[in-house]
Amino acid sequence: MTIEMPSFHDVYKARQRIRDMVWKTPLISDAALAETCGAADVHLKLECLQHTGSFKVRGATNKILSLDDEHRKRGVITFSTGNHGKAVAFVAAQKNIRAVVCLSEHVPTYRVEMIRSIGAELEVKGASQDEAERHYCALAEEQGLTRVEPFDDPLIIAGQGTIATEILSELPQTDVLLVQLSGGGLLAGIAMAAKSINPMIYVIGISIEQSPAMLHSIKACRPVEIEEKDTLADSLLGGIGMDNRYTMPLVQQYVDDHVCVSEEQVKDGMFHIFEKHRLIVEGAAAVGVGALLNGLVEVRGKRVVALLSGSTIDSAVYLKAIEERMKR
Repeated sequence: MTIEMPSFHDVYKARQRIRDMVWKTPLISDAALAETCGAADVHLKLECLQHTGSFKVRGATNKILSLDDEHRKRGVITFSTGNHGKAVAFVAAQKNIRAVVCLSEHVPTYRVEMIRSIGAELEVKGASQDEAERHYCALAEEQGLTRVEPFDDPLIIAGQGTIATEILSELPQTDVLLVQLSGGGLLAGIAMAAKSINPMIYVIGISIEQSPAMLHSIKACRPVEIEEKDTLADSLLGGIGMDNRYTMPLVQQYVDDHVCVSEEQVKDGMFHIFEKHRLIVEGAAAVGVGALLNGLVEVRGKRVVALLSGSTIDSAVYLKAIEERMKR
């Protein structure tokens, strides 16, 4: 079977398809961060202000709106660590489509309840996202539901890639992009789109030390399962899928460098974003800022954009993280 990778043209088709349901999010300057890391300037792309509190609604909207009437009637199904499931539930509710979301037992309760409150049917099974994915595959086959992959799908990737077109339309002089990496849909889409606009732009993927599944897979030259460990950046947990066809090759092709951040560096990023901008973000959203604050990437004299990917976090978890950071 021939695999057709998503193209820059697909990103522009996604822009047209999702424009009435997805916000163009702000891009703000962070002079204090630029001074700390020696960059010419640093800007933050605020996907934390997006519908459902995450960039994930871009890909979910592009995928679901591309379905014909027959597939919509069947209902949709997905698996998720939280944000994608929430996005699928939101889009399906807007279009009066049945939605089933498969989650692992590792997904925090507050994320489970957020998805349930939107109206999706929940299936919680397995100790990891890979196990939740297997349950998702079985249910999709059993009930004839239409699959909405969380990352490894050309339409999902193209939807996330619309973020790059917004950034570079506003700041075409951008030298470096810092983008979160988990399953790879976000990084693959942004990197492919950004490099299509400017092949010289430098794209860095930011993973967490606890569960860098894509990095382990790239090193092994095949998708691998790794143990999911507790992390403040819980939306970056999960594997890349054992049948990964799109995101791994795209990340290998378009991403220039990778770094991993620690839990303490995530807290640094969260604290900075609150202290300087009064924005509350989830741990995953702060990994790029944490990397810059701790000198993990060399950006001296460069024009940098870091993505704040989402704001879905339990209030108690957030307050504890900020308190711990302030005590250092």
